[in-house]
Amino acid sequence: MANTSLNILPDEPIGTINPNIYGHFIEHLGRCVDEGIWVGPDSQIPNEAGIRADVTEALAAIDFPLVRWPGGCFADAYDWRDGIGPAEQRPRRRNIWWGKEEDNQFGTDEFMWFCRMTGAEAYICGNVGSGSPREMMEWVEYCNYDGDTELTRQRAENGHPEPYNVIYWGVGNENYGCGGRMEPEQYACLYRLFECYLRPRGSDMKLIACGLDHDWNHRLLNTLGSADKLDLLSIHHYYSAGHSTDFTEQEYYELMVKALKLEDRVVRDTHLIRYFEGDGPGRVGLAIDEWGAWHPDATEPGLYQESTLRDALSATILFDVFNRHADSVHMTNIAQTMNVLHCLIQTAEEKMWTTPTYHAYDLYRPHMGGAAVRTALECEMLQLEQSGESLPLVSASASRKDNEIFITLTNLHLSDTAEVSISVGESELAAVAARKLAADAPNATNSAQEPGRVDLSAHDVASDDGTISCDLPPASCVAITAKLS
Repeated sequence: MANTSLNILPDEPIGTINPNIYGHFIEHLGRCVDEGIWVGPDSQIPNEAGIRADVTEALAAIDFPLVRWPGGCFADAYDWRDGIGPAEQRPRRRNIWWGKEEDNQFGTDEFMWFCRMTGAEAYICGNVGSGSPREMMEWVEYCNYDGDTELTRQRAENGHPEPYNVIYWGVGNENYGCGGRMEPEQYACLYRLFECYLRPRGSDMKLIACGLDHDWNHRLLNTLGSADKLDLLSIHHYYSAGHSTDFTEQEYYELMVKALKLEDRVVRDTHLIRYFEGDGPGRVGLAIDEWGAWHPDATEPGLYQESTLRDALSATILFDVFNRHADSVHMTNIAQTMNVLHCLIQTAEEKMWTTPTYHAYDLYRPHMGGAAVRTALECEMLQLEQSGESLPLVSASASRKDNEIFITLTNLHLSDTAEVSISVGESELAAVAARKLAADAPNATNSAQEPGRVDLSAHDVASDDGTISCDLPPASCVAITAKLS
């Protein structure tokens, strides 16, 4: 591959990289919650109050920042009261979306315990499609109010006298589709109604409105008249090209092209939000609260697919997009954490293993809370034969914490090494270290039999006179930490 150059401008910050950019999503779908997280207190699998200990330990190890629950489509058919109180008294309900029945053993209090075990902030998605403002208002009261009411007494009886102080609340999910098949004007009126009852005086809650494409989002904000009643606008982004493991070279590159289409959406919707913010631009951000590879072999009811190095690299190039737009992307949530779609962890009874995408999250951890800084990248472009679209073969982003620069680069080329020359402004470098995510094939997976086939390893880089030289192997991601002298 032709030489690649990356110029990092450490004194030109974009914005702080919110740790929630590396957030997650769980839904009552397939084996995500049941078996993946919840095994029950009587299970032989080691657990704490019914929640798998191996899973929470693995998630805590990558600084699991935030998790969205209970859906997804499930959210707009869920009555939160079904999931509180004595376990034996909770009703069994039909899950209308995902072909199963719910025993409601994993409800609000169990979800909050899962958050405590992993160290994550909670993001609760409320029921707008089949619920009411009162129902969601009372859910907020149960979780957050510190007074003496019937609901706070009920929370105390359920073992939690102190409020949970849940900050993030989604006002519905995909209300253009499974959340009610609404038009944006209809949803805008409902959002305004729900918002009125959800946000009491002095509350630091953040409300997330349901978005879709540019047309829907414009009509939503136009009906609301401004963006001052929301804190985040949600959009979803799934992409696919070929089978999860049996894909062609063309399909490998096509997946990356489809993943990167998200950047244009981020730019367009950021401009739209800023227009409707008026005098205070920058407060309202984007929440890409469902995203990831969704391959055709992930079919209902469980939406299970293998997770490969290809999937992990499609995530790293999107992480770079999120970092480069840290001034507007405030949250993202990959779908889904356990055993479903583009997951981080897979389980089979007592066995648990991490996927290549788990290691991508681990690799990018140092970006969390850093100041994203501007970069200038020059790299080779690949012209796809069938679609005619162009794909940059290298992706990059950088962030700064005090005198430390953290750089991530992905080489998407399947056969060629990328020789990268990195300059860090006028700075001199005191020390440089690197790790990489790579494997013996782009369709490499981890499994119960080979849990470490795809993993992180040390990588050699060189520095001289403020310039870093790095070879990126084919289909790999490299993270570099450079200390400034």
